[in-house]
Amino acid sequence: MDERIMEQRKQLIVNDAIISEGAELYHSRNDRFLSSHQLGNFRKCHALYQKMVAGLITDKDRPAYLVGRAAHTLILEGPETFAKEYIIGGPVNPKTEKPYGPTSQKYLDWVEENSPAQPLTDAQFDMITKMNESVRSHPQFPSLLGTGLPEGVVRYSYHGRPCQIRMDWFNPEKGIVDLKTCNSLQWMESDARRYGYIYQFAFYRSVLEAAIGERMPVYMVSVEKEEPYRAGVWRVGEDILGLAQAENEKAMDDLKRCEDTGIWDTGYEEVRSFDHL
Repeated sequence: MDERIMEQRKQLIVNDAIISEGAELYHSRNDRFLSSHQLGNFRKCHALYQKMVAGLITDKDRPAYLVGRAAHTLILEGPETFAKEYIIGGPVNPKTEKPYGPTSQKYLDWVEENSPAQPLTDAQFDMITKMNESVRSHPQFPSLLGTGLPEGVVRYSYHGRPCQIRMDWFNPEKGIVDLKTCNSLQWMESDARRYGYIYQFAFYRSVLEAAIGERMPVYMVSVEKEEPYRAGVWRVGEDILGLAQAENEKAMDDLKRCEDTGIWDTGYEEVRSFDHL
């Protein structure tokens, strides 16, 4: 790649077009900026989005989410940042020589003493360590994740609305790199469709393009959460990103209509036909 173009892209980070920002601060601005997660909730159900924005429904945290966040931290931000944000194991009962249970007072006191670091079991840490080793040993790791900025945040107006994105990784040469965990790489493409990853990637690409004036490629890195902990890399096709972008923009138009009319439908107001097995 032309060295001048590379320098221009690197300067995007220096000039704060793309900044590194923690999750808590990023999510605290959801009331002012539309995110891909919020738009995904709206596409799923207009009424769901409205209730979540109003604070009547909140996202539920699950153990799998904790493991995913921890894996992202270790793989993308490194062991030093990981050590600041997570604690491993827990106090051991001297009588049984086994760790105290997660509901015991000893364990709860240990968690409180180490707050705000989040606790992980030894088994969870072993899993995350193997995932990290797998991603870092992948042949594409140096070119995709060897250079760039983790958790890159961009805030900019897109399709007439203030938006924000938090990219797992921004590589000045390669573009947007998103890390996903999965049970099996065999079903990763199906998972991407099921969970709407392509819409997320298209939103990221569009907001970044609006901010920097350049359309960047999108890569998905996925790693298994169980043996053999395989890692794989996909470059997301331009055609499918274009289709997802069109649907995102239609959803943003629908969002404006709902805001203007105050009507937040569920999508199931009409009688449907059930006429096949």
